[in-house]
Amino acid sequence: MSAREFAHLNQRDPSVADPPGDFDPLRLCVFTTIAVLAALFGPLAVALFAGVAIGGYRAARRGGLLRSRCKLGDTRVVLAYLWVVEVLAVICIPLWVLMWIRVWS
Repeated sequence: MSAREFAHLNQRDPSVADPPGDFDPLRLCVFTTIAVLAALFGPLAVALFAGVAIGGYRAARRGGLLRSRCKLGDTRVVLAYLWVVEVLAVICIPLWVLMWIRVWS
């Protein structure tokens, strides 16, 4: 038997998807970083992240995205949720500043 008889065995089948890569927990690192920023900067960080998300979802909705992979689903509901979070964070900023003034004085 020669190697030519077995050459057909060492070929890639295009109908088979590539194997999944190793699990990369990058998202977990990102979530931890966001939590640390929120802990350090309180409502300022929450307002910033909510504002960025509002801008992103608004642009996506204008671009035609009606359903999100977010658990809330409909982009209108997601935007309403983000606006509520944004308003609450902005309301909490003065209270947060007063808290830090009391801590440091």
